[in-house]
Amino acid sequence: MRKMGNCLTVAADAIIAVASSLMLQTCCGRESKNQLSNEPYSISELHRISLPLGFCDYAPPSSSLLLQFNLQHLNFGRGAFLPSAMVLVLHAGKTNKNSFKALIAAEYNGVEVKVVPDFEMGVSNKTPEFIKMNPIGKVPVLETPNGPIFESNAIARYVARLKADSPLYGSFLIDYGHIEQWIEFASLEVDSNILTWFRPRMGRAAYLPPVEEAAIAALKRALGALNTHLASNTYLVGHSITLADIVMTCNLLLGFTKLMTKNFTSEFPHVERYFWTLVNQPNFKKVLGEVKQAESVLPVQSAKKPDDSSKPKDSNESKKEPKKEAEKEKPRDVAGEGEDEAPKPKPKNPLDLLPPSKMILDEWKRLYSNTKTNFREVAIKGFWDMYDPEGYSLWFCDYKYNDENIVSFVTLNKVGGFLQRMDLARKYAFGKMLVIGSEPPFKVKGLWLFRGQEIPKFILDECYDMELYEWRKVDISDEVQKECVNQMIEDQEPFEGEALLDAKCFK
Repeated sequence: MRKMGNCLTVAADAIIAVASSLMLQTCCGRESKNQLSNEPYSISELHRISLPLGFCDYAPPSSSLLLQFNLQHLNFGRGAFLPSAMVLVLHAGKTNKNSFKALIAAEYNGVEVKVVPDFEMGVSNKTPEFIKMNPIGKVPVLETPNGPIFESNAIARYVARLKADSPLYGSFLIDYGHIEQWIEFASLEVDSNILTWFRPRMGRAAYLPPVEEAAIAALKRALGALNTHLASNTYLVGHSITLADIVMTCNLLLGFTKLMTKNFTSEFPHVERYFWTLVNQPNFKKVLGEVKQAESVLPVQSAKKPDDSSKPKDSNESKKEPKKEAEKEKPRDVAGEGEDEAPKPKPKNPLDLLPPSKMILDEWKRLYSNTKTNFREVAIKGFWDMYDPEGYSLWFCDYKYNDENIVSFVTLNKVGGFLQRMDLARKYAFGKMLVIGSEPPFKVKGLWLFRGQEIPKFILDECYDMELYEWRKVDISDEVQKECVNQMIEDQEPFEGEALLDAKCFK
């Protein structure tokens, strides 16, 4: 049986090698040649070149190669077939965080990448030579002997694959999938929201507060998910640094250094630990230097307006034109430039338009925070003295999927993430969340105080966690429900006959 297994493995490997030859020479429409000798690849060389990912599905399952899915066999021609004297030139500014991705990957792979000296954004990227490499004129661009590559993630992937045994893409196919997953997450969920927050504050786009608020809420949602993952993982994938960590850290860099103060990031302790661990790794530090966290959020700068002084003017025409005509032209110019429009006034939240309430929410929050003894007599009594049933409403919530709450720290992170994403409601809400039980599955229940008689629509729209709970309005005329409110505010234990694993407050 052992001999038969070995024969099957050898046969499978032979089929893979032949298939590689056919694919490279027919699918590519040309004879594949070794880049060093310029001669057609031998079968043994073709065997060392990986198959494209999807092609593995057609190979015999008996092959040890496919059973392991070892990415050294999925190297897409890395390392072994690249000239040792290969020169890579990166066109980008010295502070471009997108260029850092490839430079850090190069440090890990021992690949030399030369950065163009004195690259000036707005000048160097407008030259005919640069436009030939990237018609859009964006940076970075990597110049290789086989042609240019643009888009920072594509460049980073290329550099990461230059070394055949590099750990930056993991060891197995599942690692590859997870690395690509987190690269996409870093771009779509983290980087895009940070840029939406950053660009208007730099005057590069119109500053619209509702847009900024939405971007910050989406960013917090993403960081909450990342924080949950990092609670039980040192790195994004596996037990060592991969390209996913490089891309994620570079995308977080702008936020940490320009926008996200300690007060902001303290809500995501595992993200903090992860970021500071990585930026202080030697290979990161060579590229990034010393990284310092923003002490305050970057102030809003007005968007730059186009300079019309260089336009030629007809002196005769200007004399004939009455002053009123000139005034008519002015608003047309401003309206024609989307980025130059004056910021629109922030629309009022519908809750701000409600009739004034006798209950001052901040006063209740202070009373709750400052009451250390006799809580029932002081804080609970004070709550009902302040409570305005016309201006506010109380709601119970019960998690719909308690049977999934098997692991305690995962359950706690789930509740913590919910409270983080409720940050947009801080001005209009107070909440208590209880994790109940000493043994799994744990139950999650909550009590919320909202401005108005219904759960605010903007909370239902923006916080996706809301749909994970069953909500019911508290009937304060029912003494049983009223006592339940008291117990939840007080963190009374036992609660409903069970111990409390944790109690969290939103205030």
